[in-house]
Amino acid sequence: MKKRVRTYTISAVAEMYEIHPQTLRLYEREGLLLPSRSVGNTRVYEDADLERLEVILSLTRELGVNLAGVEIILNMRAKMAQMQSEFERFFEYLKTHADEFSSQRSDFTSTEALIPVSRFRIARISRTPSSNDS
Repeated sequence: MKKRVRTYTISAVAEMYEIHPQTLRLYEREGLLLPSRSVGNTRVYEDADLERLEVILSLTRELGVNLAGVEIILNMRAKMAQMQSEFERFFEYLKTHADEFSSQRSDFTSTEALIPVSRFRIARISRTPSSNDS
């Protein structure tokens, strides 16, 4: 069964957060909020939109951040969340393959490398004494 998502109109959101609907339209024009649209092309806000709006309002009201700064901060938060997700997947991969890595490590001797490395030939050069060496 599909989970029902709560939705809100622009007037309901404006009233809930004590802001003018035009402010919400401005945030949308600036790309800070991206509400979905109904069949009749009415803005429809979901809980995730409200959470994002709360961050925007907190940054602008409490910290005095301008809209350009808000955009930068929101983009950084999104990138940090993506990186966090990638780290979590990587650590899960390491956990699930830890035994495999341990067994591979024990198969190597101290003279073997995990990564193939090309060897250079070293040639011995004899130095002949010069007149400055005396």
